[in-house]
Amino acid sequence: MTDPQNWHSPTDDGRSIPVGDEPRAPRAPSGFVPPTNSAGALGADASPVWGPPPTWTPPPRPGLIPLRPLAFGTLLWAPFQVLRRNPKATFGSALLVQAGVALIAVIMVGLVSYFALERVENSPLEDRDALEAGATLSIVLSAIVPVALAVVASALLQGVIVIEVARATLGEKMRLSALWRAVLPRLWPLVLWTLMLSAAVLAAVALVAGLVVFFVSLGGAGVGLAVVTGILGTVALLALGIWLITKTSLVPSVIVLERLGIRAAVRRSWSLTRGYFWRTFGVQFLVATVVNLVSQIVTTPLSLLFGAALSVVDPNAAFDAYLPSVILYVLTILIGLVLGAVAAVVQSAATALIYIDLRMRKEGLDLELARFVESAPGAEEDPYRSKPAGTPESAWA
Repeated sequence: MTDPQNWHSPTDDGRSIPVGDEPRAPRAPSGFVPPTNSAGALGADASPVWGPPPTWTPPPRPGLIPLRPLAFGTLLWAPFQVLRRNPKATFGSALLVQAGVALIAVIMVGLVSYFALERVENSPLEDRDALEAGATLSIVLSAIVPVALAVVASALLQGVIVIEVARATLGEKMRLSALWRAVLPRLWPLVLWTLMLSAAVLAAVALVAGLVVFFVSLGGAGVGLAVVTGILGTVALLALGIWLITKTSLVPSVIVLERLGIRAAVRRSWSLTRGYFWRTFGVQFLVATVVNLVSQIVTTPLSLLFGAALSVVDPNAAFDAYLPSVILYVLTILIGLVLGAVAAVVQSAATALIYIDLRMRKEGLDLELARFVESAPGAEEDPYRSKPAGTPESAWA
């Protein structure tokens, strides 16, 4: 007989443990279901895996904008965020481009004007009429080179900002040199598009102006007809220009990001803005208005203060007559360059963001961008060139 009160359970090492002190298995948490075999019974080799249950992982932190269709307010403030997020690449590019064009214009037009006018001044009186006509033509021709450079610079800057916005949306931050290298392969289509758009605007203005001049030359009732033509023509040009420029405003973004030709890019921009004309125009108009208001707020007080300072420093105009004008002109150019660079970045960024937003709304680009961000680093696929599933060919072509 054994005494139940003094009985001890054996252990592996031969020691005994008093009854009631045996080690207990840990209690399963509430809701725990042990793994079973295919028959539904607890498997012999099934061991529970302990630890906290898997938790929901949020999507990757967005870059410039959230990866979803954008609210109207986001489209308004995000262009200014582009400027603040990467100022060296964005503002630096705009300032370099605009300063370079302005410097070339001042040097070229200034030198040609100086030598042409000096020649006229030193010429005999009987030759001055012919020399003045030649001097005027030389000055006009010398301005063509800076204008052509301005077109190239505008196209380059648009491409740079489009790429910066696209990569910033993915959380990337590119250097100035990398942005310039990325846009160079698409520079000439951008330049050609800018030239075509500028030529169309000039041709329309020239047509209305030519009609006005023609009616004025008729005299009599033609003058009244010229006034009516001028008013109605201006209103029609303004309405038509707003419509066409808004509908084709996404062409630079399509050329750079989707690498399409001009004709296909125009169709693509027309398709993306269908049904969103007023939203597109409203964002572009409000951003441009804010930029212009800030420019006026900055430049107007500075001009007034500078004029007052000159009056205090030189009340008797003891300086050379041209010196105050030269100083004011140089200061105006410097301020204009800075504000112009800011305006170019913000307005180009607004258009690029509209392009991304419309693709998110119409083609599910937000899902494509999220998948790209979550993929392994070093993926070669470009999410902006890939056609999202379900997109009709007519919208992509």
